[in-house]
Amino acid sequence: MAAANEHTVLQFATPSSTTSATTSILTARIHPLVIFNVCDCFVRRPDSAERVIGTLLGSILPDGTVDIRNSYAVPHNESSDQVAVDIDYHHNMLASHLKVNPKEIIVGWYSTGLGVNGGSALIHDFYAREVTNPIHLTVDTGFTNGEGAIKAFVSSNLSLGDRQLAAQFQEVPVDLRMVEAERVGYDVLKATAVDKLPNDMEGMELTMERLLSLINDVYKYVDSVVEGQTPPDNNIGRFIAEAVASLPKLPPQVFDNLVNDSLQDQLLLLYLSSITRTQLSLAEKLNTAAQML
Repeated sequence: MAAANEHTVLQFATPSSTTSATTSILTARIHPLVIFNVCDCFVRRPDSAERVIGTLLGSILPDGTVDIRNSYAVPHNESSDQVAVDIDYHHNMLASHLKVNPKEIIVGWYSTGLGVNGGSALIHDFYAREVTNPIHLTVDTGFTNGEGAIKAFVSSNLSLGDRQLAAQFQEVPVDLRMVEAERVGYDVLKATAVDKLPNDMEGMELTMERLLSLINDVYKYVDSVVEGQTPPDNNIGRFIAEAVASLPKLPPQVFDNLVNDSLQDQLLLLYLSSITRTQLSLAEKLNTAAQML
């Protein structure tokens, strides 16, 4: 597909009164696999490509939230006046994904970079023919503001009579859903430069520091409510009560024993895996030596 770039693009960071009913999506819920896929595709892009685009797969929840769970890159060529998308590749990849998980449908598309441009409007028009009201996800792989900003948009056309004046992109809230192990990797990914990836112990240390920080925040909030400095919130109180109730009521000594036993099991697994790697390496070298003889 090739199209000329004659679009004017308006980008809004917050909801406006002119937003039409087509931009009624509440939240874009993004799983970390999508972000990692986007970054991997950007690293593997051709040298001549300034950005990469791709298709987002997932589902639309009853409350209007778009649950984005998977993605794949789509080859394209982009210049200042036109955009060409490999439609055949897009449809072949979609058919392959549907064979594996038929419940995942097209929910939008992604691109790298900060914000949207005229080419984004053309590509969005194509995906609007694939699915109603697609999400446009942008990942700032250039770290323009010091980190990889992630934004989601929905689009509507601003027209005067039969004449289309501009494409309006309205930003919608983004909800990143990840467990602690994924969050450690995501925090490393957001940094502009890292010396090395954290190992298991360093990842556990970062998780414990985050947990301690969250506990301190809750502690300060509760003290502030008790002292009358902050108005109480029943919803927050229920969340705190549920979190406390979910903790097992164990004596400190029993809890220490459980942690130590679990740690010893993990160390044993690491030791056995190290022995296995050493044995495989030794067997490979012996096999190579035997073939040479």
